[in-house]
Amino acid sequence: MGKWFAVAFGFCVIGLATAKAEMQFSFVESAPKDSFRIINNAACATGAVEVIIDLSTSAGNLVFDTTDTGAGVEVYQPFELVTGAEHVLSATPISDGDSMVHINLSSLSPGDEVVFTIDVDDQLASGELGQTRIAGSEIAGASATVISNAQGAVTGNYDQKSVAVVAFESCL
Repeated sequence: MGKWFAVAFGFCVIGLATAKAEMQFSFVESAPKDSFRIINNAACATGAVEVIIDLSTSAGNLVFDTTDTGAGVEVYQPFELVTGAEHVLSATPISDGDSMVHINLSSLSPGDEVVFTIDVDDQLASGELGQTRIAGSEIAGASATVISNAQGAVTGNYDQKSVAVVAFESCL
């Protein structure tokens, strides 16, 4: 029995040593502010990275609604960092109707997260929840990209549950 335990333990250790690193991006629809969450789900720090959230390929043709005029409808909210501001080195300004944001991050330790709020609207004539609220099916297809010196650009797509996972071969 001791021999089998040692073999099983060995496989577990090997499995841990080759585990992939990942960052998870999630979107939460909420009134009046929607939120985006970026979390390091790896067992290692990321190092400095650039993240890009691109809504232009979403099923709902989503845009950021940051002013009372322009592409969005009704309620609007500007970009606001809620959690993890100490990790944000810079973020591109987001204008009303934009569909992309670039955020430069310092190293994120395992479990560290960055959360920002903003209003997102769809551009569909008859969206599932109307133009002011976003269903998971409408953000599906949007992308999250992480750019690192170690592995270049790696992209994940948002799914029907409003989550995108960017997986890496190894720690950044």
